[in-house]
Amino acid sequence: MKRIVLFLITNLAVLLVLSVVLSVIFSVFGIDNRSMGGLLIFAAVFGFGGAFISLMMSKWVAKKSTGAVVINAPQNATEHWLFNTVQHQAKQAGIGMPEVAIYDSPEMNAFATGMSKNNALVAVSTGLLHGMSQDEVEAVLAHEVSHIANGDMVTMTLIQGVVNTFVIFFARVVAGIIDNALRSNDEEEGQSEGGGLAYFVTVFILEIIFGILASIIVMWFSRQREFRADAGAAKLVGANAMVAALKRLQSNQESQLQGSMMAFGIASKPARSELFLSHPPLEKRIAALQAR
Repeated sequence: MKRIVLFLITNLAVLLVLSVVLSVIFSVFGIDNRSMGGLLIFAAVFGFGGAFISLMMSKWVAKKSTGAVVINAPQNATEHWLFNTVQHQAKQAGIGMPEVAIYDSPEMNAFATGMSKNNALVAVSTGLLHGMSQDEVEAVLAHEVSHIANGDMVTMTLIQGVVNTFVIFFARVVAGIIDNALRSNDEEEGQSEGGGLAYFVTVFILEIIFGILASIIVMWFSRQREFRADAGAAKLVGANAMVAALKRLQSNQESQLQGSMMAFGIASKPARSELFLSHPPLEKRIAALQAR
């Protein structure tokens, strides 16, 4: 329930902010919101705006939704080791020190998020700390640090913004064509109205269809990004440690992370088709590392 409420509040806030921004843009520049240019600006504002606002809020949302506790002053040996390991890896990777946090969850998982390489968060689950050896946890941390060093958060946001823009734009263009055709038919039959409701229904349906197709592109990039993060971890701690961590994940519980946290987690949820997987199958990730 907490995650649902947080999701609704943040999305309503994003919608409100983007609506205000869009109104200001149209008003200041005198753009006709019914023109193709106006439609493209509308699509870009909501497509990129939503993605970047989500990125800006990602650390706050991650902490609130998972209950992650940031280690400001390590209280025990585990926290000292965790903090020092991330600090060492961040220095090796040439990035600023991320915030380090622990969240309570039985699954073995960890994720990285944040606006930039120097403003990020690495969080690990209690299940990961209890279920893996120290070398395996170190490899998982190196994987997440590699995500940050590779700039994956920003790159994924840009890609998501582009596909969101095209989904919003083309759904409305196609719906407009259908709406005009319906209006023309109504006029030929002597009716004065028609097509309005069909437009909104068609936009909704097309956004779902185009969104599914667009997600295939996003998920493909996400899988390539996971291979790169695994390779980055292998450079930081050795391929054997990363392979051992991935093998350990083969007996893991299903990920409970949502959204961008799941996309940047070490483990993911299953899907009916590999086309819709944010992470490659563990067997492929292991094989890629062993082939190095």
